[in-house]
Amino acid sequence: MENQAITVKKLVYTYPNPDGREGIQVFQGLDLSIEQGSFVAVLGHNGCGKSTLAKHFNAILLPLGGSVHVYGMDTLDENLLLAIRQQVGMVFQNPDNQIVSNVVEEDVAFAPENLGVLSDEIRTRVDDALKAVGMYEYRKHAPHLLSGGQKQRIAIAGVIAMQPKCIVLDEPTAMLDPRGRQEVLQTILRLNRESKITVVLITHHMDEAALADRVVAMASGKIVADGTPQQVFSQVELLDNVGLSVPETTQLLYRLRQAGVDVPLSALSVEDCAKVIYDCLQHTPKNRRTSQ
Repeated sequence: MENQAITVKKLVYTYPNPDGREGIQVFQGLDLSIEQGSFVAVLGHNGCGKSTLAKHFNAILLPLGGSVHVYGMDTLDENLLLAIRQQVGMVFQNPDNQIVSNVVEEDVAFAPENLGVLSDEIRTRVDDALKAVGMYEYRKHAPHLLSGGQKQRIAIAGVIAMQPKCIVLDEPTAMLDPRGRQEVLQTILRLNRESKITVVLITHHMDEAALADRVVAMASGKIVADGTPQQVFSQVELLDNVGLSVPETTQLLYRLRQAGVDVPLSALSVEDCAKVIYDCLQHTPKNRRTSQ
């Protein structure tokens, strides 16, 4: 327990139906734990429950059964709400919904100011947060003039300035172009690797999930696979049965295996995939290659 950032036990949650009819059940006894300092991707289609789960991590939503503990704090304890949200920061799809000021550094300072942090400490936190996301030189700029990727990095900096131990990002690249996506993903990786911040990335992109240390694949409110990216994406048939695809590299290797070529499914990057195929060709007799 000491090394767990988030512990979910027997979680039950149902969205209420406004017209009084039976609500929409999302979870019925979900278990999950996330280790401090890890980078976990929660993968699944829209409607699978991944965003609902993320909102339980900092008490935006509360369990109707079971429990969620954040660094040992029960999210059902109203007295711990502020402490929980200081430990787990949330970043959402649309950065415009999180930007509240007309100057970048003022926006990043907003949360610490509301927490009652002293002025000198706020200055340090703002500068450190902007440097951490590579946006320090834009500190005097107007946020609305920045690109989508830059805005999302400012939103992340605003969370970092609260000095959380964990950051949960709910589809943070959904509204970004490829360049913006790359900027945000590099920022996430750097925060986890260099600052040792626990990162939970909610996504439906296979290539994003492949960057994590651990992938939790969800379908219909249940965890269907949990392990390293190599372990999860090697389960091609299982994922296909719940409507989830795998990275293109894994799909290529899987088709080669179906054709009788003995290649592992664990090579996720293009470089690793190419090496696996090259090594296989090197060890395949010429006459067999010709016949194939």
